[in-house]
Amino acid sequence: MRRALACCIAYALVLVAASPAAAETREDEQVWVNLTAMGAIAGDVVYFAEIQPRMGDGVSRLDQLLLRGAVGLKLSPSVTVYQGYAHVVVPTEGGKDVNEERSFQQLNWAMGKPWGGELTSRTRLEQRWRSDGGDTGWRLREMLRYEKPLKPGTNTVNALVYAEGFLALNDTDWGARGGFDQLRSFVGLELGVKDATTVELGYLNQVIDQTRGRTRVNHVASVSLFFRH
Repeated sequence: MRRALACCIAYALVLVAASPAAAETREDEQVWVNLTAMGAIAGDVVYFAEIQPRMGDGVSRLDQLLLRGAVGLKLSPSVTVYQGYAHVVVPTEGGKDVNEERSFQQLNWAMGKPWGGELTSRTRLEQRWRSDGGDTGWRLREMLRYEKPLKPGTNTVNALVYAEGFLALNDTDWGARGGFDQLRSFVGLELGVKDATTVELGYLNQVIDQTRGRTRVNHVASVSLFFRH
């Protein structure tokens, strides 16, 4: 799995770096808000549920609304598997909104505590259906996340970085193309609020391959609230 992750991220970086100078690149300033609740249902059975409005076009309109939830099973203190579902609304100016449905399987792995911090992995396999096509799109996502307390002995303020690579596994009639899909890179802070509840604030850079030499780069102010119980 680690080798596959390294290959995925390396492939994404090579593609981005090797993009021809003449390729069209569009940039946008966005704000993403993520509200997530998570916790135990019974014993080792856990859940998470989240809502994510994303404002785009210079933060002038709703670019995307994502509703996602999953039920999981803790296989060990460090490994949890999930089955989930997501509904995504993509507003279209002057037209009918595009709806996307996703089923996904997810593996969370607490890999250890190197350099005085915490390193975790999230692997997600998605099956995607959209209202503007009939095909099923398969996509693999891999995230590596690292957080480290800025003050030893306390988690009140943590430095936080992560990178997530997306790999489309097939072509679809609604526009997905097999290969590198996107890369997200985040740098910011994790703030302890109360008990296990945290807030994450920072900058997220999203590079999306829109095929045919077109690349989209989103500069995102990201705000996430995680309520754990």
